Amino acid sequence: MSTMQLDIVTPERKVYSEQVEMVIARAEEGDIGILPNHAPYVSPLKVTAVKVKKDGDEFFIAVSGGFIEVRENTVTILAETAEMPGEIDIERAESAKRRAEERLADRKRDDIDFKRAEIALQKALTRLRVGKSG
Repeated sequence: MSTMQLDIVTPERKVYSEQVEMVIARAEEGDIGILPNHAPYVSPLKVTAVKVKKDGDEFFIAVSGGFIEVRENTVTILAETAEMPGEIDIERAESAKRRAEERLADRKRDDIDFKRAEIALQKALTRLRVGKSG
């Protein structure tokens, strides 16, 4: 099967760099599936569990925002944060989920940034999904 290069990079490090068969991510416009020889494409990314197919196996990488670019058989994800399944601390992600849910449950308080709490909840849920899949 033909492959393409997938590079996932954060400001701190290169998280992943391998030849893969398929990538699925949640872009601003919705989910996008990318196969080798895909047309050029650029989009902001939502908080997402990027699905990667390599050597017939599928796995997820947790990505918090950033951009995806496809060109010349290379998919580049420039992410704010990204974590492989084995890097995720499940207990920490569960705690973050609980904190975000508690903030969102108290809609009467003026001192809570609800948009930030919603993003924190999305990140925690994505980290849990990826962490438990690995």
